[in-house]
Amino acid sequence: MFMTENKILKLLYDKKDCYLPVQEIETTINISQTQVLEEIQNLKDKGYVIDSTDSGYRLTGVPNLLLPYEIKKNLHTKFLGKNIHFFKEVDSTNDVARELAREGAEEGTIVVAESQRSGKGRRGKKWISPSGGVWMTIILRPDIEPVKAPQLTLVTGVAVAETLDQECGLNIGIKWPNDILIGDKKVSGILTEVETKKGEVDYVLVGIGIDLNMDISIFPPNLRGGATSLKAELDREIQGAELVQRFLQRFEILYNRFKEGEFREILTEWRKLSSTIGKYVEVHKKGRIVYGEAVGVNKDGKLILELDDGTLRKVVSGECIHTDKN
Repeated sequence: MFMTENKILKLLYDKKDCYLPVQEIETTINISQTQVLEEIQNLKDKGYVIDSTDSGYRLTGVPNLLLPYEIKKNLHTKFLGKNIHFFKEVDSTNDVARELAREGAEEGTIVVAESQRSGKGRRGKKWISPSGGVWMTIILRPDIEPVKAPQLTLVTGVAVAETLDQECGLNIGIKWPNDILIGDKKVSGILTEVETKKGEVDYVLVGIGIDLNMDISIFPPNLRGGATSLKAELDREIQGAELVQRFLQRFEILYNRFKEGEFREILTEWRKLSSTIGKYVEVHKKGRIVYGEAVGVNKDGKLILELDDGTLRKVVSGECIHTDKN
């Protein structure tokens, strides 16, 4: 079904300036007139605006949704996004991707949802993810030691931050380890999960959420002060498929460099984008809170804190909050 839809879409795009005769669709794709009518209606149901006359069909409007065809048609990657699973709504794209990965989905497979009922953040927190955002998970199968898998969170952070900086020209920063900020407000988050088999990495799920075209007023009151969206910052709607294309192209380059052993070089780029280094922070981990000034990130991606007594401590993971020293 999806292959037929894609073929019809290609024909409609190719003849966007004129009407596409029904007979041409039938003969080109080798389907019946009834099937043409059904597929056109399916496309309309997904949000495509298609004008119909006796002369045939003409594409006059494209929905601002992360539909597979819209992402793929101008995507210049070698393996990322060649296989995209789109859903109107899921509990979590990471959950769907996990099932696909266990069934053998190839590296670069992507799960995208228009909305999530139970989006996941770090430490089990719920990620508010209604329609209007980018909610997706990438399945990766890197040949690395399991201990290095968390480094992919930082690699992804660089890709997201650089994409938003280049495409939107905003004051983008990265809060260790997984939040992307505009100024001091969160606009994106990353959740990396690794599955091992016999002590080796089987797959890594990289979940990415970006508050794209959402109105901040729909956020719970306790989150509005610390969150924003690209639409709110730019005062205009962003084309989601184009932004995702740019991100996937940038991420594939960085991911290949990571697999070739260039994490230290990517980490240098991360440090330049960091909003955390130089800040006094509190890191929440396993019911404990550690306070200190973030003085750097070491070669493994661990946060280095200078505690109040002057000693240094490496932090592997946790929720980092920028704060003022009392």
